[in-house]
Formats: sequence, C-alpha cells, structure tokens
Amino acid sequence: MTVILTIESTCDETSAAIINDQRQVLGSVVASQEKLHNRFRGVVPEIAARQHVQAILPVIELTLEKANLSIHDIDAVAVANTPGLAGSLLVGLCAAKSIALACDIPLIAINHLHAHVYACRLAAQQDVFPCVGFIVSGGHSNFYRCDDALTFQYLGGTIDDAAGEAFDKVAAMLGLGFPGGPAIGKVALTGDPKSFAYPRPFAKDKKHLKFSFSGLKTAVRYSLFGHAKPILDAASLSPQLIADVAASFQQAVVDCLIAKSLHALDLTKMSTLCVGGGVAANQVFRQQLTEAMKQYGATLWIAPPHLCTDNAVMGAIAIEKYNAGLFEELNLDIVAGLERL
Repeated sequence: MTVILTIESTCDETSAAIINDQRQVLGSVVASQEKLHNRFRGVVPEIAARQHVQAILPVIELTLEKANLSIHDIDAVAVANTPGLAGSLLVGLCAAKSIALACDIPLIAINHLHAHVYACRLAAQQDVFPCVGFIVSGGHSNFYRCDDALTFQYLGGTIDDAAGEAFDKVAAMLGLGFPGGPAIGKVALTGDPKSFAYPRPFAKDKKHLKFSFSGLKTAVRYSLFGHAKPILDAASLSPQLIADVAASFQQAVVDCLIAKSLHALDLTKMSTLCVGGGVAANQVFRQQLTEAMKQYGATLWIAPPHLCTDNAVMGAIAIEKYNAGLFEELNLDIVAGLERL
C-alpha cells in the first residue's frame, strides 16, 4: 500500500494529510488563521507566512500521530507549490523538500486549483472525469476542461476580483467581519434578495467564460453610502438594510456563477460539472446550482463543505501523479501567480 503525506500552505491554512492509494484519509489536520486576520478584514501575507512557520511542523507531527504512522512509513511527500501567497507557499515547499531529502522519498508538486476539483473525485468515490472543473474561492473563479485527473485546460475566469474576495469586501462594508462568505450567508437568511437590483456582469454573454465582480462591489458601496467621502461607517446601517443588501448581493453573485456554469457546459459539450473552492460551501449557491443542473440534465459534483475550504486532503490528487511517476527534483520552486494551468 502506498502512503502519501500531502502539505497545503497556499494562503492562511496550514494543513497536512496522509492518504493511501485507495484514497482513504488516514489522518488530517487543518490549523486556521482566521482569528489572526479578522481584525484586518482580510489575509495579511506576512502574518500568514510567519504563522505557517510556527504551525507547519506541529501540524505534520499531529497528522502522523492521527494516522498512527512515523515519517519513515511515508512513500512520498506532496506539496501545493502553485498558486498562492509566495511566503506561504515557500513554507510548505521547504518542509516538503526537507522530508523528501531526509527520508529519500519522491517529491510531488500539486496545483492547488486542480486539487480543488479533485476534492469532488474524493467525495464521489468514483471517477468524475471528463468534466468541467469550476473553482470558486477567495482568490479564484476559474473554469477548466478536465479530460482526466491530470489534464486540465484553462477555459476562462474572472478578469478582476474573485467571487470570494467580493464576499469579503462587501462583508467589510457591512461590518460583518472576516471571512465574508459565511458572515454574509448567515445575515442574508433574513434579507430580501430582490431588495436591490445589483448588476450581473457577463451573465448573458455566452461566448466567453468571464466573471467581473469589481463593479458589483462598487454598486453595493453606492447603494449603502452613495458618493460620501469618506465612506460612512457600517454602524450607521440598520440590521434590516444589512440583511437586504447581503441577500441581494449574494443572489447577484450566485446568478453569475450559475449562468457561467451552464455556458461552460454548452461550450465544452460536456455533461459533468465539478465544483470546489470556499464559495462552493455557500448553501444558496449549492441549492440553486443543484436545481439548475437538474433542469439542464447535467451531472453535478460539489465538494462537501469541509473539503471546499483549503485543506491537504484534496492533495490526494498526488496519488494520480505518483501512479504516473510524475516526481520533482529538489530544485522545485513556487509559482505564486500560476492560475491558468
């Protein structure tokens, strides 16, 4: 039996997992940094990198303990080296290289975005390829043509902000804290999604798989504060107004995501959609996308909520690379901005 240690440190979660060649998770640990970044209303790269340095070894040790294994029982080590925050990526990569060198085992590189799609393969417990892969998260809103587990072709994505970033920024406007997605989802439960007619950029454009959420954020700001300079404080907003804005904004984003998902299936002539990333945990999105795919007649796989946010379990895609003999030299480097591959 092959056993692989996977490491994830692309942004603000330090995570490790041990997975065997039957795709069984033997141990998994995620150390979150939400409390550290909450007061800044977003992830501060330098703080994230420093926290990874402190957490990486304890996280790996605890993962091994949970799996009842020693580091010498591991057959390979895999690490997400792209895309992500440069400092955060370096911490995970250095740890993985050290283990590969010390234990004389293969080093495997993981594309963080591809791994998000592979989370659907894990959840399905069956082959989901070929499919359209859709990553919708804090940093990415991308479509891929996935002919198999290792063949990904970029199809299109956001031209400015990702959906998750828009959630974070709007949550900050509303005084809801960080991360913004869960906060807006909770408040929106008591709001009217038809209260504000926010724009749905590119939703009707069937030729290109583009997103744009920057203008949507601006529309929210103007609906709250007009052209006031400086912007008024969120404390001046009523609870019902906050709920209505949150619900209307959330629905606008969901409408865009669903419209483009349907366009992606039309353009590729594929019949399976696999969705991963933090925003895929949003309940309104999950429910409405499920209904839309039923009406379209497509097969839908959405990663379970615990595999939507960043974690090392989705690094199980390393199993595919191990079987294919796709190993890296110890001069492997990070590529912080590699989003289209």
